[in-house]
Amino acid sequence: MKILVTGSAGFICGYLVEDLLSRGHEVVGIDNYSKYGKVEKSYDNHPNYHFVEGDAKDVNLMKELISDCDQVLGAAAMIGGISYFHKYAYDLLAENDRIMASTFDAAIWAHQHKKLQRINVLSSSMVYESATKFPSAEGDERQCPPPLSTYGFQKLACEYYAQGAYEQYGLPYTVMRPFNCVGTGEKRALCDEDIMSGNVKLAMSHVVPDIVQKIVKGQNPLHILGKGNQVRHYTYGGDLARGIRMCMESDAAVNEDFNLSTPVSTTVLELAEAIWKKIKGEDVPFAYVSDEPYKYDVQMRVPDVSKAERLIGFKAEKSLDDILDEVIPWIQEQVRVGGI
Repeated sequence: MKILVTGSAGFICGYLVEDLLSRGHEVVGIDNYSKYGKVEKSYDNHPNYHFVEGDAKDVNLMKELISDCDQVLGAAAMIGGISYFHKYAYDLLAENDRIMASTFDAAIWAHQHKKLQRINVLSSSMVYESATKFPSAEGDERQCPPPLSTYGFQKLACEYYAQGAYEQYGLPYTVMRPFNCVGTGEKRALCDEDIMSGNVKLAMSHVVPDIVQKIVKGQNPLHILGKGNQVRHYTYGGDLARGIRMCMESDAAVNEDFNLSTPVSTTVLELAEAIWKKIKGEDVPFAYVSDEPYKYDVQMRVPDVSKAERLIGFKAEKSLDDILDEVIPWIQEQVRVGGI
């Protein structure tokens, strides 16, 4: 297939574009470099990758790029760690809405007048921000109270865009919800502000890079946001990319939504201790203190992953232990060179 990927210079898309190209697909990428600045990717010179520096809110540009594509993945968005939800509460809602509307406008046009077969929406586990049922299955996001954060609410709105475009214009869709992506390649955003956690500035308010850099810089006891009993499902970026690609390749995924995640629950405290032991070794006792948590620091985010396995055969494979063995050295090097 020929696939338009918006936000192609982003974190998850770094894994996804590489995966799509390895499977023989042709990829058109668009990104305005607003988050990290210009970044180089290993596939930049791949013959089946065509990158355009531009704004996904430009409907005319989007129509031009999508005109000969079979599918589109709407991945472009303002996104960041938990501190980001506070600093950009309005922009996350308004800017991401404009991006999504432009993407859907172009997709509806291309489905009506060209050969576009489907739009794929990269949603978020944050649609389950107010969930009270765990594990949370597809459909529960419509039964629980709406997300409290503007980011979670806007991501849920993206899913309604898909519903509306199908109901009114017959545009087929697939919705994918990644859970807690962990991997290499994510650096400090250009718009990040300095936020202290003990005596160390947070990297991105993303838990793995923040914990790693605090330990590398010698923080002892380690500062953790909240009590550390927050439950997350840390999923490898390569696994998420494979799941997204499998959705796009599968007819069984048409007009469906999927939780893409490892089935393994891990508390922040368990994660912190695992990282501590990998960096410090077993001989240095693990010590921590709790800092005041952020408002939108969800305590439980646990997905039901059975639907993705049942319909498209997707299972996340990489263990957290193996993920950390890959990611910790990369973050250590980024701390050394100032990338984080």
